[in-house]
Amino acid sequence: MSTSTTASVSTHILDTSVGRPAEGVAVRLSARTGRDADWRELGGSATDADGRCKDLPAPPEGTTHVRLDFAVEPYFEKKQADAQQDAPANRDSGAVFFPEVAITFAVTPGEHYHVPLLLNPFGYSVYRGS
Repeated sequence: MSTSTTASVSTHILDTSVGRPAEGVAVRLSARTGRDADWRELGGSATDADGRCKDLPAPPEGTTHVRLDFAVEPYFEKKQADAQQDAPANRDSGAVFFPEVAITFAVTPGEHYHVPLLLNPFGYSVYRGS
């Protein structure tokens, strides 16, 4: 939850290749207090069955930039393994193209930032949601 001196962040992931939420993706949140400051990892979570992280830590007072790191490789590897089990003839031996996605954005105290990730095996898109 944001206060007048802090921002708050939430996210969710939609796997656009299947039109469903991406469950079980690890998400880490880091913050810094200026463009040249070092990143400080604040913690993380994993997406639930609805593709949402509901318990990301709040950035501390003075945060100017936030970074969300999404570990998508394990999600795609599991999805690929499940598909091979269901239909061995359709094996795709290719490696995961984007093993991780890092999104950095500027924040203002008192604002809430919802940053959805639209994901597929060969591309992704993000935007500031509501």
